[in-house]
Amino acid sequence: MPLRRSGPARRTVPLAAGTLVSLLSVLALPLALPGLATASDAGKKPAHPEQDWMGSTIALHEGGNRAGGPEPQAAHGRGVSGVDVSSHNKHVGWSSLRKSGVRFAYVKATEGVNYTNPYFAHQYRGSYRVGMIHGAYHFALPDHSSGSTQARYFLDHGGDWSKDGRTLPGALDMEYNPYGPTCYGKSDRAMVHWIKEFVDTYREETGRDPIIYTSTNWWKRCTGNSGKFGRANPLWIPRYGSSVGALPAGWRYHSIWQHTSSGHPIGDRNRFNGTYTRLRILAKGG
Repeated sequence: MPLRRSGPARRTVPLAAGTLVSLLSVLALPLALPGLATASDAGKKPAHPEQDWMGSTIALHEGGNRAGGPEPQAAHGRGVSGVDVSSHNKHVGWSSLRKSGVRFAYVKATEGVNYTNPYFAHQYRGSYRVGMIHGAYHFALPDHSSGSTQARYFLDHGGDWSKDGRTLPGALDMEYNPYGPTCYGKSDRAMVHWIKEFVDTYREETGRDPIIYTSTNWWKRCTGNSGKFGRANPLWIPRYGSSVGALPAGWRYHSIWQHTSSGHPIGDRNRFNGTYTRLRILAKGG
């Protein structure tokens, strides 16, 4: 049983009515703790979501060869061709892409908690109807609301997963802040916590681990090169050059490589690091 420390008796001083009201008002205010979103954060709206797509900030900050041309081959000649699209692609010619060899597509569904892609239904269903394996992604804005809040918004607006063998797990797009500080004003620890919230919430709701899209440079700068996600979350890495390059900590291999952002007719081109059979297994949840 803990002992109470003795001391002088405290003298009770009556508070004036005005002082009491002021004190209660202060106590009623929400605490703005580092790394936590407040009600005002949740009300933020992205200024130009139509300009934010998977990799839109990568070439700007990291450069690299963005030119189109022949698609690079994965190790041992393996690899499956894919694209990722958002509202800036508008109406996509899915049949032509399918005939050209594209076998999977990711579609931007949401950004923050106040934006949904107005072309999402057309793009998501269109890729499915021509026989592609498809998936949805969320453009993260960690300074707008919590990771769990954004995961639920994503799930409610197209990011859910179904065990139909042709739907890939949702992808979390973590890249440079298009509206301000590179790391959204968060410390390494706070950023890792935010990502974990998103990942945990998505897994709880779907039973799947979301794919994480990020560049090695951003990951090192904004998470301290955390190795906490490599064992469970597949890696989607952007690098506009002849090879994938060094991977972020925790990942021994990548699952998807975004190798160019200026291909024809859809800019963002990707290669799945494996066979078509393996891609189907990823979709099924095996």
